[in-house]
Amino acid sequence: MTKMENQQLFKEVMGNYPTGVTVITATDNDGKPVGLTVNSFASVSLEPLMVLWCIDHKVSTIKTFTEGGKFAVHVLAGDQQELCKTFASKNVDRFSTCTWDFSDNELPIIEGAFAVLECKTFQTVEAGDHTILIGEVTNIQIDDKDPMLYHRRHFASIPAEFYELSKN
Repeated sequence: MTKMENQQLFKEVMGNYPTGVTVITATDNDGKPVGLTVNSFASVSLEPLMVLWCIDHKVSTIKTFTEGGKFAVHVLAGDQQELCKTFASKNVDRFSTCTWDFSDNELPIIEGAFAVLECKTFQTVEAGDHTILIGEVTNIQIDDKDPMLYHRRHFASIPAEFYELSKN
């Protein structure tokens, strides 16, 4: 099998693995907010509280995230589909399309997320064409909303039937 065929199969496998969806935000050197949609997000540790996510080396704001020392993870709510699309788009003013404000930690926080984890960067790890950012959670906000689900290039709220099936 060729490298290209393996990459295509890998994308198919990973696209069929259901995940949540996040928007990661930070502030650049000029104090401007930056952000992007990310689904490569996972918990790492309970003591101390840590999470990780991955950023492609081709992202124009990579240095802001890898060298900025802090970031916020927004676990999107099921009704934030347009926000998800906007922060995944290129050449748009992402923050003009949503309501947000700076936190006490000077991180851009977008309203309406299921949860927000403010983090200080603990470690970065180079891995292939991505960098893994590990963050220590310094603040947690959670709202009474349903989180977003991503599966097969679609995203939406978790269907109510999912919970009914799991009761059986």
